[in-house]
Amino acid sequence: MPIPNLPESQPNSEVDESFDDLLSQYEKSHARSAEDGGKQLQGTVIAISAESVLLDIGFKVEGVLPLKLFQDAGETVHPGDTFPVSAQGRNEEGYYTLSRFKVAQPKDWTSLERAFADKSTIAGTVTAVVKGGLNVDVGVRAFMPASRSGAHDAAEMEKLVGQEIRCRILKLEVEEEDVVVDRRVVMEEEAVSTKERRYAEVKEGDTVRGEVRSLTDYGAFVDLGGVDGLLHVSDIAWGRVNKPADVLSLGQQIEVKILKIDTEKRRIALGMKQLQPHPWDSLAEKYKTGERVRGTVTRVVEFGAFVELEPGIEGLIHLSEMSWAKKVRKAGDLLKPGETVEAVVLAMNADERRISLGLKQALGDPWADVAQRFAVGSVVEGPITSITKFGAFVQLSEGVEGMIHVSEISAEKHIQHPQDVLKLGQTVKAQVLEIDPVKRQFRLSIKQMIPTSLEEYIAEHKEGDPVTGRVLDTSNERARVELGEGIQAMCRMTAESSAASPLHAESLSESKPDLSSLSAMLKARWKDGAPSRVSKPEALQAGQIRSFRIAKLDAASKQIELQLA
Repeated sequence: MPIPNLPESQPNSEVDESFDDLLSQYEKSHARSAEDGGKQLQGTVIAISAESVLLDIGFKVEGVLPLKLFQDAGETVHPGDTFPVSAQGRNEEGYYTLSRFKVAQPKDWTSLERAFADKSTIAGTVTAVVKGGLNVDVGVRAFMPASRSGAHDAAEMEKLVGQEIRCRILKLEVEEEDVVVDRRVVMEEEAVSTKERRYAEVKEGDTVRGEVRSLTDYGAFVDLGGVDGLLHVSDIAWGRVNKPADVLSLGQQIEVKILKIDTEKRRIALGMKQLQPHPWDSLAEKYKTGERVRGTVTRVVEFGAFVELEPGIEGLIHLSEMSWAKKVRKAGDLLKPGETVEAVVLAMNADERRISLGLKQALGDPWADVAQRFAVGSVVEGPITSITKFGAFVQLSEGVEGMIHVSEISAEKHIQHPQDVLKLGQTVKAQVLEIDPVKRQFRLSIKQMIPTSLEEYIAEHKEGDPVTGRVLDTSNERARVELGEGIQAMCRMTAESSAASPLHAESLSESKPDLSSLSAMLKARWKDGAPSRVSKPEALQAGQIRSFRIAKLDAASKQIELQLA
């Protein structure tokens, strides 16, 4: 075994040192090694080579350990490091061969008998794999059954060959030189001891390294150096993790934080995400109210859908914020898990870890420009979406509905219930009566679309046309005149028309004209506007049939103004 180069020794000032003195020192050191062999020693690393580690153990001669022992255990060693060792003897170079075990290997049958009686742990070296188990050198050849080796399979047993192990004597027959040893019981005791020590060492809040030992659907078990901790799937990352195997692998070295220790149940809860900044802490810097965002639907529930904007940050789209056009009864009718959506941030509360999102707002508010798209008095068309006892709702565009009140359905008859004349899905035309964008209300009318006799009369006449009508009543300034059935006009009262003739007034009170004949005469004269035979100076009185001239026609307001002819 190559030995590391040591610093050159200082010249000895005593030149008279004889060969006999050196031999005496050598014999004494050997005697000491035989006497102290197997005892616990404290070794200090003084040099390291490619294969060996040289240690000062307090003897005249240093001891050596194979560097591979540290490499196999995943340890690093540096000059100045100290740890307990025991001397096992000398090698061909004269250095002590050391063991890191705190127990020694028996030298004779007497020491084996003492170890068997005391049930103490001894050291041994595995020499070969044989039928049913292993051969172990414990000062004499011993047999170790495979079931007591601590190995899980033949491959692990092969790896034990050449290794120094700790074991306990199960059977000892000196006369037959039959020795049976057990490694498994020592490993189990050491595991319990290590676990107890490790439980005492770790504390809540500590950050430790460990190895992923096993993976389940609900988490990962991590070996923290003799004791296992559970890393729950919800504590792996701030983002949603479906299965631990998606982000972790067996044997992986990870850094975790100890979240909780249950000393009674011997359980340790671990967390990985707790070592990273919480994404909600910087929420205000990343998102603003009214901002458009993109995310992935993670869950769909009865009242809405959760959307992941980034790992660890989810927002909720409530049912009421999904569509302008219709009332959504189930979120699953519109959204599915895994779907990417665009939404608008409606509200944020970092303290409560909540973000409210709107899906319909990302499509634009359809009521924003209704006044420009649908003017009052214009005619619109659309399907009936719902019918109530007071009216029917008509869809004018995506997210915009107008209401036709029951009183605005028909001008010809009284409607008891809208469903008597209208049906769901029926396409109707209606006139816009009123728009209120703030209240999101649209008033429509069907009956305004049906032409009336007044509209027909206005369409057939023009300003200046002579007409005949019956005075219905008068006031100080105006007289109401009937031009035909359902057609009325107003005539301004002038000084001339209001000056009543006593003679005419008397004739009116005595004669009492036949109104049925007057009506017939009016019907005959409405079309041709033939002048009546009433003298001009006569004042306007209720019941008179007079000649007029159309002064003004207003089709929009459906009003007619007259003046005396």
